[in-house]
Amino acid sequence: MTSLLPRPQVLFPNVADWFDHARSFGGNNLLRIEECDHKNKYVVRAELPGVDPEKHVHVTVHGKVLTVTAEREASHKDSRHSEFHYGSFSRSVNLPVGADTSDVSAKYTDGILEVTVPVQQRQEDQAKQIKIATD
Repeated sequence: MTSLLPRPQVLFPNVADWFDHARSFGGNNLLRIEECDHKNKYVVRAELPGVDPEKHVHVTVHGKVLTVTAEREASHKDSRHSEFHYGSFSRSVNLPVGADTSDVSAKYTDGILEVTVPVQQRQEDQAKQIKIATD
């Protein structure tokens, strides 16, 4: 259960905060995502509450890599304590075999970005006999 009482000031910082900030590499925080396959579609959902999707969210595909970048601006710069993450966020995922990158779509609803990529059904690879040439 979360306490709503103010956090007491302590001499040493909370050790858990050190690990929370360890997720950040090169100034970019990782986005929390979930991936799933749904009826010939690959779906990536990212948590982006408080972000304006028209101004601060970008979805790109380069080769077979899907990248989501976003930025959340601090709304309360004078807050005493905040566990919110502000700044740039980025996450890249490898698309599955058969992904059709020409028909990627994205929608943002209630703080969740959902990116959908159609995936073509793979035909089962059949073994093919190769002749060996001899001299």
